[in-house]
Amino acid sequence: MFDKFFGRFSKDLGIDLGTTNIRIYVRDKGIVINEPSVVAVNIKTEQILAVGNEAREMVGKTPPHIITARPLGNSIIADFEITEKLLKYFIDKVHAEGFTMVPRPRVVVGAPLEITEVERKAVEDAVLSAGAREVHIVETPMSAAIGGRLPIEEPTGSMIVDLGGGTSQVAVISLSGIVTRQSIPIGGEELNKNIVQYCRDVFNLLIGERHAERIKMEIGSAVVPSESASVNIRGRDLLSGLPKEITVTDSHVREATGRSLRAIVEQIKLALEVTPPELVSDIHERGMVLTGGGALLRGMSALIASATDIPVRIADDPLTCMVRGAGYLLENPELLKEIEVPFERE
Repeated sequence: MFDKFFGRFSKDLGIDLGTTNIRIYVRDKGIVINEPSVVAVNIKTEQILAVGNEAREMVGKTPPHIITARPLGNSIIADFEITEKLLKYFIDKVHAEGFTMVPRPRVVVGAPLEITEVERKAVEDAVLSAGAREVHIVETPMSAAIGGRLPIEEPTGSMIVDLGGGTSQVAVISLSGIVTRQSIPIGGEELNKNIVQYCRDVFNLLIGERHAERIKMEIGSAVVPSESASVNIRGRDLLSGLPKEITVTDSHVREATGRSLRAIVEQIKLALEVTPPELVSDIHERGMVLTGGGALLRGMSALIASATDIPVRIADDPLTCMVRGAGYLLENPELLKEIEVPFERE
């Protein structure tokens, strides 16, 4: 009874629990939170010191008694307690300017395609423990397709490729349901690790993942660009132990990330191979849509189009498609009821 009372003064939320970033959509306001899914914890006192952007600035710079953690691995909960505190922090932050003393929002949250029943229950429990009164879970590619304005309710094939930080997910959607699905635990973070390993193996240089991410964003590409690019990077020489600076080119980055990008393309081709021919015909005519941060990698759409012989376009603002789709579902309860992930309750 009290939850319903407080719920009248709470704001309905759409939440993207991404491996790299957490985004929150507030009904009638739009996206109000877009911060890294990072938490800084003092392991001596078990106190959370920082969350989001502030915690991200601490990565790689903390003393032994402070750790920076990403509680969401491959978009599923790796650390329940920290995830709960992360969610509570952001839910309280959203309601900070309002009247509500005890927020009890209705929440739509995304979950990856291959999530198990146990993992689904963990997501629900974490969101409820963080203060929600009602939780609806939808599969990330479905929500991203809605946010990307694909006609998911029509009897035509719509293909979406969500290239996230922890996973890459492929879905063919028709009549508000996913007909074909493929998922691979390779995303933006894996590309960062590829660059770190390449610098270690080829240049004997140790760099951090944040440094690798900057390299990927500045000069990374999936195909050979019209103009080559390079960037100077600094790290620790593994042979001397001293600081060292080298120049890395876009061809080095493509060589480092090539295997992971090919694996993503193979998943897309595999999804097409098992898709009904009538839907493949629709996809060949209408093309496929890329969402997620990986869609912004230079030449990614061209790489996929070349490998599949299907037109590829990048969704408008691909980083926020999933959470915008969740926001749309908040205002369309009938569609939400049709596509949300069911739970097996005891």
